[in-house]
Amino acid sequence: MFNTADIPAAHALSMALGWPYRPEDWQFSADWATGFVAEESGVVIGTALCWKFGTDRASLGHVIVSSQHQGRGIGRKLMEAVLEELGPRITFLHATPAGQPLYEKLGFNVCGSLEQYQGTVAKTLPVTLLDGERLRIGTPADFPDLDALASRASGLKRDGILSALLMLGESVVLERDGEIVGFSVLRRFGRGHVIGPVVALRSRDDARARALIAYWLTGREREFIRIDVPSGTSLTGWLSKQELKRVDTVSKMVRNAPAALHIGAPDPVCRLYALISQAML
Repeated sequence: MFNTADIPAAHALSMALGWPYRPEDWQFSADWATGFVAEESGVVIGTALCWKFGTDRASLGHVIVSSQHQGRGIGRKLMEAVLEELGPRITFLHATPAGQPLYEKLGFNVCGSLEQYQGTVAKTLPVTLLDGERLRIGTPADFPDLDALASRASGLKRDGILSALLMLGESVVLERDGEIVGFSVLRRFGRGHVIGPVVALRSRDDARARALIAYWLTGREREFIRIDVPSGTSLTGWLSKQELKRVDTVSKMVRNAPAALHIGAPDPVCRLYALISQAML
């Protein structure tokens, strides 16, 4: 089983792949995960983690095998251990092109896609709030409402992991007539900061989501920002105009449920515009 003592080795594996994770980023992931490691002669050569949400949903990620040990079925064995741990839960992951064939053999099917944007902020285009709406800093008193919005938007029970994330990062809340209609979180990650999650009630041209993202971009010129955005919103072109570059597109996959049931957003009104992470969704 993966434990805190494995974080330095896991960090080294991810660095070898060019992942920008810090040890602290691994720690946050591991705090909420159940995981497995592959070892050879006492040395960690592979990892796979999963996250459980409520009684029937889960995600998995951080599936890594040392380049010197690939081609020996280690990745498959790690995946099988994770899937046995999760049992019949409806399970999601984001797959690179290299990993997708293995996941398909293990019963996963494509149900969407994700676009990763990142870069050094060069400029921020102005965003106008909708009439009657305002932004303010989030407080611990908001956490129950933010959890409810995040759970609704993602279709996953978010209470514990979101509260920890809100304590770790900074949050901003969008209000209309005293009601919270959206929020976003900024936290340290990798080479700089990551924005996510971003959750908001739908609006024309995704104006609410734009305001919640632009809040964190404003005044951060020359800082490195990353954001992972589910495909199907108007944000992708807008993020490019902010001079954040699309650096990757990956497939979202699901197991133990028909893919057709999980195409598109889980809620018709409340939408997830940016993820916590590709692994924790």
